[in-house]
Amino acid sequence: MDVALTPLDGLSAAQVAERVADGRTNTAARLPSRTIGQIVRANVLTPFNGLLVSLFCVIIATGRWQNGLFVGVVVANSVVGIVQEVRAKRTLDRLAMLTAPTARTVRQGVVAERPIEDVVLDDLLELRAGDQVPADGVVRASVGLEIDESLLTGESDPVPKAEHDEVRSGSIVVAGTGRAQATRVGADAYAARLAAEARRFSLTRSELQAGTNRLLRWISLLMVVVAPILVWSQLRSPDNQGWRDALTGVVAALVGMVPEGLVLLTSLAFVLGVITLARRSTLVQELPAVEGLARVDVVCLDKTGTLTHGDIVFDRIEVVGSDGAPGDVSGALGLFRDDANATGAAIADAFEPSPWPVIGAVPFSSTRKWAAVSVADATWVLGAPERVLPGPVSEAARTTLARAHQVAAAGSRVLVLARAPRTPAAPPPEPASSPPGPAVPPSEPVAPALPDGLEPAALVVLAERLRPDAARTLAYFTQQGVALKVISGDNPRTVGAVAARVGVPGVSGPDDAVDATQLPEDPQALADALEGASVFGRVTPQQKRAMVGALQSRGHVVAMTGDGVNDALALKDADIGVAMGSGAAATRAVAQLVLLDGRFAHLPEVVAEGRRVIANIERAANLFLVKNVYALVLALSAAVSGSAFPLEPIQLTLISTLTIGVPGFFLALAPNHRRYVPGFLRRVLRFAVPVGVLVAASAYAAFRVAQVVEPGTSAVEARTVATIVVLLIGLWTVGVLARPFNRWKTLLVVGLASLGAAAVLVPVVSQHVFLLSVTPMRLAVGLGLGAVGAGLVEVAHRVTARVGARRVG
Repeated sequence: MDVALTPLDGLSAAQVAERVADGRTNTAARLPSRTIGQIVRANVLTPFNGLLVSLFCVIIATGRWQNGLFVGVVVANSVVGIVQEVRAKRTLDRLAMLTAPTARTVRQGVVAERPIEDVVLDDLLELRAGDQVPADGVVRASVGLEIDESLLTGESDPVPKAEHDEVRSGSIVVAGTGRAQATRVGADAYAARLAAEARRFSLTRSELQAGTNRLLRWISLLMVVVAPILVWSQLRSPDNQGWRDALTGVVAALVGMVPEGLVLLTSLAFVLGVITLARRSTLVQELPAVEGLARVDVVCLDKTGTLTHGDIVFDRIEVVGSDGAPGDVSGALGLFRDDANATGAAIADAFEPSPWPVIGAVPFSSTRKWAAVSVADATWVLGAPERVLPGPVSEAARTTLARAHQVAAAGSRVLVLARAPRTPAAPPPEPASSPPGPAVPPSEPVAPALPDGLEPAALVVLAERLRPDAARTLAYFTQQGVALKVISGDNPRTVGAVAARVGVPGVSGPDDAVDATQLPEDPQALADALEGASVFGRVTPQQKRAMVGALQSRGHVVAMTGDGVNDALALKDADIGVAMGSGAAATRAVAQLVLLDGRFAHLPEVVAEGRRVIANIERAANLFLVKNVYALVLALSAAVSGSAFPLEPIQLTLISTLTIGVPGFFLALAPNHRRYVPGFLRRVLRFAVPVGVLVAASAYAAFRVAQVVEPGTSAVEARTVATIVVLLIGLWTVGVLARPFNRWKTLLVVGLASLGAAAVLVPVVSQHVFLLSVTPMRLAVGLGLGAVGAGLVEVAHRVTARVGARRVG
């Protein structure tokens, strides 16, 4: 690539300022969020708000201002939606800054960490294992640098990068360190698009949204068809006294068919769920993740950082073999202090730097599971015993592997330190340099291989501490019927021992763990293996991804937790990716959820919140759809029979407020632990259609019976009886959906019933606000017909519930 090379001590302050002034920055990578103006427009300028405002203008033309109070729904919907979304925006923006990707830049010889949007063109970037490359660039120095480009190219093998090789933003550093010069930033770099898609504050496609949108399309189409017919019939109806009565009836019918609160309540429930989770140190990066949480039936766990603390510590050394003199072992381990991983940190805390000059090095890779360092007379290798000694030929190697298995069975992490003799003719594993050291002539990178003649020198035992809340967390998932799969790159016996200690179902000890190196590659065979076991060790990053896909192929909804760069691919493919806040930037970038304090114990709270939100949205949707159904049926009945519409707009506002709006809001915030199952739209319609038809039939019957019982009753007076009937049945429906009752639900229903009674029985309110004309006879007829209608609703509910249970069973 032809670029002007930045000095190895980085850009100067003047050069940075010049690029900032020219706009050559990475600002396109800033976390996207809707502006206040966009939020206001999205909540105010909706088709249904426009329709309601138009109908309000019609009512004003009739001179009956009371019937225009439904416009308050427009104001309330808009205000509540704006306030809650702005609140969520501020919460998410503030929390997102805690997990926003950062970059290390070298400027005037000083390495500093800064937000990726502060990177400028030609900046010198320092790259370490676990980093996500923030901008496209060219490698200027490399010490075993390996890049995983699978998120960009689909190729799963890490790519070694030497000096002058190109790196692309969005790729992930899986091994080594290096420095790269940014050659494309901002909108020109791939990272801008990747980060934006990973963190966009939006409601992407979900079953709830898809079902709601289908309902809205159907309702809109029906309104277009029914409205002209209704206008024609109301203008000709003998029950209406002039055009004002006719238009009032039309407006009432159309207002009743508008699901003005359903979309608001759905969005509001999602947003409130996000805010609730934020208070529990959980950042939701995509709102539909709340729905996905409710559907999760398999949780895949990484051992390290999830069941155990990620801060492993050095425990002890067990010297083996003739090459294992204690002094040599300590000196050799001092060579591995600089590995950019938890093992390197643990060794650095326990051993002094080695005095031996380093000739070459291969840094640790999660794919290889070993690291190597060459000195004058030997090459030392540290890594997983099965990988360092894959085919033991000596007695010492066989004895070492057997001992490693024994130690791992106790739940410790075991590494083997092995030595291979090196003669001057034997090349080191990889040329060593340290950024920004002297330039190395470019060469074709090759995958490192283990040296010949390796013999074990010592077992290095590292200790992990179990998280105190791990057992309780796993017990919750087991009680909720969620399957657990422990998937780790560690020794299978180690993983099995840890899983048994924390109570993973079906795991009694190390022997119950499966060695992933023996797993089949065929997806169906892999899925069978996953159904039959719960703990897997020696799992590669590619296998983690394949395991997630295999579980999904069996219809499971999979949540994947992880904190390391080796978990990024699996998190990306899982239905719900859960990253630890202290984990690698790459995992946080692709996950839908980030546990900011890294506590796995938050996950039950997260799942419970998802279930609460989705179950309550479904419950509230039943209320809204019942109204839409009975308004549609009443409109069709009035159009066909030529009678007046049985309800005034203000009376529908009263009914909607007491039987839909207020209870829907409270029920949407109520505790609810029911696990979500597919079929949201089918279940809602199965309840709403028969109940809505019964309400419409009862209301129309009440309207007609009032005219028969008291001959000469006008349409305005007959609407009083219909209002009482619909209000009573609506309150009963609220009670049906609120079951099982507890104290606050009982108080809610009693309070709504009391408000309804006051609206009907207090003369000033009933006559002058709600246009009711209450007499003892009309009240008695309304209560009687309402009781019959409520009984029919109860029967319909029990029948539909029995049908639904039979289908699920």
